[in-house]
Amino acid sequence: MSLIRVILSIIFPPLAVIDKGCGSVLIVFILTLCGWIPGVIGALIILNKQE
Repeated sequence: MSLIRVILSIIFPPLAVIDKGCGSVLIVFILTLCGWIPGVIGALIILNKQE
């Protein structure tokens, strides 16, 4: 997880997970619509997940 991704997930969470797949972007987008904090937390969890 790079510093640029972390900053991007704080500013606009769905854009930070754009390369993780459509499902991840959709989940983070819905979480962001529910509130900014849940979107940021969701994006950071998805970015932190090891594959």
